[in-house]
Amino acid sequence: MQDSFRHKGMRKRLVETISQKGITDKAVLGAINSIPRHFFLEKAFEEQAYEDKAFPIDELQTISQPYTVAYQTQLLGIQKRNKVLEIGTGSGYQSAVLALLGARVYTVERHELLHQKAQHMFELLGLLGIRAYHADGYKGLGEFAPFDKILVTAAAPEVPKALLQQLKIGGILVIPVGGRKGQQMLRITCVGENDFKQEVFDQFRFVPMLPGKNYRP
Repeated sequence: MQDSFRHKGMRKRLVETISQKGITDKAVLGAINSIPRHFFLEKAFEEQAYEDKAFPIDELQTISQPYTVAYQTQLLGIQKRNKVLEIGTGSGYQSAVLALLGARVYTVERHELLHQKAQHMFELLGLLGIRAYHADGYKGLGEFAPFDKILVTAAAPEVPKALLQQLKIGGILVIPVGGRKGQQMLRITCVGENDFKQEVFDQFRFVPMLPGKNYRP
């Protein structure tokens, strides 16, 4: 796979697009500008990889629109060395953004095929600090808790209690909550033991968050 000057030029235009839509965090924009998104897509989508659109990946899932990736990441306010749990590895693109921002990334994917492909991509890009797990996102990763930040990249019908319990005091959870027609982006801050502050942001559409694990045939 190649990351050519043409690809870099298309990425620069993508960054300009999402900046115009309201993404102001320079570190997030820099990460989007650095990561070859076309590596995370099938060859058939290479020419469209730097459009601000979601695209299908395996297991009827999607790679999120770059604006959505940037929006959620900006809400998290990643600091270097933050311990971050991501629910829904998918293609691995969001994980790569978090890693480039200096986060210690723990990412969970319920689909074994996506988990394995993302792990391969992390190795290819030299992102060896990302710890990827084939697990049930509703349960989080209690054995590694607490986390500074938790990011959910699928639509939950309600906020999973297990994830709230895995936040540090002062930690932040960003999650889209709602049904198939659309979800509200929530930012939930743990302000004390079993005490949370909730903020409501824009509407989005994500694939549904499902329980359990799915294995390769």
